[in-house]
Amino acid sequence: MAFWRRNTYVEKERRVKANARDYNDKFSYADNHIKTSKYNIFTFLPINLFEQFQRVANAYFLVLLILQLIPEISSLSWFTTIVPLVMVLVITAVKDATDDYFRHKSDQQVNNRQSQVLIRGSLQNEKWMNVRVGDIIKLENNQFVAADILLLCSSEPCGLCYVETAELDGETNLKVRQALKVTSDLGDITKLIDFDGEVICEPPNNKLDKFIGTLFWRDNKYPLDNEKMLLRGCVLRNTEWCFGMVIFAGLQTKLMQNCGRTKFKRTSIDKLMNTLVLWIFAFLICMGVILAIGNTIWESFVGRNFQVFLPWDKFQRSAVFSGFLTFWSYIIILNTVVPISLYVSVEVLRLGHSYFINWDQKMYYSQTDTAAEARTTTLNEELGQVEFIFSDKTGTLTQNIMVFSKCSINGQTYGDVYDDFDQKVEITEKTACVDFSFNPLCDTKFKFYDGSLVEAIKLEDSAVQEFFRLLALCHTVMPEEKSEGNLVYQAQSPDEGALVTAARNFGFVFRARTPETIMLCEMGRAVTYQLLAILDFNNVRKRMSVIVRNPQGQIKLYCKGADTIIFDRLDPSSQDLMCATSEHLSEFAGDGLRTLALAYKNLDEDYFDVWMKKLLFASTVIENREEQLAVLYEEIERDLKLLGATAIEDKLQEGVPETIALLNLSDIKIWVLTGDKLETAMNIGYSCNMLRDDMNEVFVISGHTLLEVQQQLRNAKEHILGLSRVSSSGDVEKTDMFADDSVFEEAIIAEYALVINGHSLAHALEPQLEHVLLDLACLCKTVICCRVTPMQKAQAVELVKRHKRSVTLAIGDGANDVSMIKSKCQDRYDTETACSGTAA
Repeated sequence: MAFWRRNTYVEKERRVKANARDYNDKFSYADNHIKTSKYNIFTFLPINLFEQFQRVANAYFLVLLILQLIPEISSLSWFTTIVPLVMVLVITAVKDATDDYFRHKSDQQVNNRQSQVLIRGSLQNEKWMNVRVGDIIKLENNQFVAADILLLCSSEPCGLCYVETAELDGETNLKVRQALKVTSDLGDITKLIDFDGEVICEPPNNKLDKFIGTLFWRDNKYPLDNEKMLLRGCVLRNTEWCFGMVIFAGLQTKLMQNCGRTKFKRTSIDKLMNTLVLWIFAFLICMGVILAIGNTIWESFVGRNFQVFLPWDKFQRSAVFSGFLTFWSYIIILNTVVPISLYVSVEVLRLGHSYFINWDQKMYYSQTDTAAEARTTTLNEELGQVEFIFSDKTGTLTQNIMVFSKCSINGQTYGDVYDDFDQKVEITEKTACVDFSFNPLCDTKFKFYDGSLVEAIKLEDSAVQEFFRLLALCHTVMPEEKSEGNLVYQAQSPDEGALVTAARNFGFVFRARTPETIMLCEMGRAVTYQLLAILDFNNVRKRMSVIVRNPQGQIKLYCKGADTIIFDRLDPSSQDLMCATSEHLSEFAGDGLRTLALAYKNLDEDYFDVWMKKLLFASTVIENREEQLAVLYEEIERDLKLLGATAIEDKLQEGVPETIALLNLSDIKIWVLTGDKLETAMNIGYSCNMLRDDMNEVFVISGHTLLEVQQQLRNAKEHILGLSRVSSSGDVEKTDMFADDSVFEEAIIAEYALVINGHSLAHALEPQLEHVLLDLACLCKTVICCRVTPMQKAQAVELVKRHKRSVTLAIGDGANDVSMIKSKCQDRYDTETACSGTAA
């Protein structure tokens, strides 16, 4: 559906038919040509001059040049002004043209890449820019994806393929994509020629993790989601070939939708120089006015006596008019007080600074031979003015290399080592590892130190077996068996890889999967489960479930996710176990470990059949599909029975504590925004010197209602400001605690930290509380926000930049950080785009 409004085509939904260019051309979809440059031959001069004359000094000298062309007021030749002005304009224009030339060159290189397109019954090489919506294209291993395409089939079984999405979200681990079962056998050219399916889907948008569509083919309809799509910017890996149908092309692809238009950016230094030039210009005006008044007075009382031999010309009718002309003459004569060369000097300095960043040996990472790279010369000076740093934790402060460390099963903890006196022993490199030789399929790199868990497995403890069975079934990992018993897991997240590897070593080996089955090797015995449904993980649900039918015919739901989410959905019979597991989770979090809770549920056959029909219907609708699916997921993920919890270690990056300490000495305020538990986030905070024992106070905000959060924030603020007033005056002043506190931000010597969880942050970001939150946060040296969603990350950044108007730096490495960094990018201070590289 689409309609025209004021000669503009507005797309409400997209209809794409395979192998039908004439049909698709009716909708005027964008071609696959991209353009990231700012100028072309015709627009360069007007646009570049417009940008340059936004600088006050350039505009001033243009006006001055016009004044010098008037003989009656000009005492200097126009040549003295036009030469330096033209030089400044030309130098800046050459720099801008050079930058844009490289953009054009990059665009041309991308547009001229070759792709194999199915045209008139055969594969033909076409340039990327000639690929059109509805075309079927072939990709080969290690090739970039030319457009946003629907995966139809591949060289791998069941239509699987592996892609690297580093260009989209910065994550280098491989992602798995799988074609629909009905199209997975279209690997032959003759079959693809006859494919005439039609896709109805959402219009172009910038949501990288979301796609809603339906394939209509052979009088049937099939639901499409993001797992069926290969997005432009991805690279095909470990897959010999695949075929796909182009859905979005060129500027309408999700990658280009996220790029936005190239904007003219102006830094705070530019703004400061403009302000200084305005003050200088105001001074010049004052000087001109004073001298003009002096000339008028002199002409009135003295100058008229000289008219006998110096008569006024026809333009100089009176003393006042003479003063008016003198004013403009002095504006011309004193033009040198306006420093036009200052802009040139700053541009040269910025260019030099960018090279210093590239050459900085302390920002060189020898392990990957990676040096820092300044991607622009415009914003480098902003790096020295950063006042707030917003950082993700996982993969940024930590290495994002996950290791299964501990677990709690049926109220019993495993993972710690005890001596003969039942005292806990610290695990070191010399501590003996558990012997997994009983399992020929174990991962030899996996290390675990508590032998009691292996004994429980060998004794066939039902709870322990069900625990590892869940870990082996509830995931999206894809296995590669390069040789007999040599398994390699391709995991979309390190957490999943660590959990599946742990299950593998404890005897529940994930061997293979198809769209309909999952094959395990349980304690040496091959077992096949029928995969009935996957309830996907997302940042709102914070959990994932699978529904399977075991060999005995029982239907089971296995669920893993954040403990706060799982505990809210437990059956009352698990209450006692939940209390014990909660204590264990607190212990794990205190050790800085990432935790997940595990639960299961037996499903009735009749109930599941009815629920499955609802799911199939909801998965094929276009409008509100996600909302309808969320309701169905919520309906079935109730009355779960708790199994236990896992604890995974994620080690700090090298040099993080020292870097944090140096940033603190620079009086830079650090905000960590993470999805981990409060205890885990605090422990990592202590590990990296963000939280210290010598701090005066660490405020923990954990209220569940708006009133509770308001009271906790106000109490913390009163505590800080009250002590500050006592220390400065010896007596607490009975004044409004929430008056202007900016002076106290400078005066407070004591160090405080603020830790706030996701529930409380949601209330604190409400309009009536956001000022209190920001005031308190600015009084603290460190702020840690835990259990936050990507949207809350963005809201926290927007709160600071909206009210403090400071230079801020946003750092993240994952898809859940995109909203935070995008929020940052919309501001005038695009600091995080200034340079990239690796530094301690």
